[in-house]
Amino acid sequence: MEPMNIEQIKEYLPHRYPFLLLDRIVEWEKDRRLVALKNVTANEPFFQGHFPHFAVMPGVLVIEAMAQACAMLGLLSLGQKNDGRHVYYFAGIDGARFKRPVRPGDQLVFEIEQLRLSRGLGKFNAVARVDGAVAAEAALLCVLRPVEGGP
Repeated sequence: MEPMNIEQIKEYLPHRYPFLLLDRIVEWEKDRRLVALKNVTANEPFFQGHFPHFAVMPGVLVIEAMAQACAMLGLLSLGQKNDGRHVYYFAGIDGARFKRPVRPGDQLVFEIEQLRLSRGLGKFNAVARVDGAVAAEAALLCVLRPVEGGP
């Protein structure tokens, strides 16, 4: 399918600055796979404190970015745009491993493989790479649920 820019991503994900952690969807195939990008810049707000003497993107934010990429694949596969009434929640993680630090100037490439998607529950394999080297990897679960008190 066609690549997607940040404005198209925002049609699916409810996240906004500073918590929208994807910049572009490079490619995706319904019910199969997705490749997304995050350009890591020195202006990211978390770098002020993590760590001032050696800037490193927090691992939990690398995982969150991977979860957002998984959510994009699940939502695209379901044909579910952000309607304000549903959220695709990050529901679980297995086997998370961090292989190298992510630093300002890096470009994270997320490779997502959909293993299963049924009744809004998706299981995905996710890998984050920098310059072809694995930075992080995990198996993630995401689930589509109605928002309590939503519009």
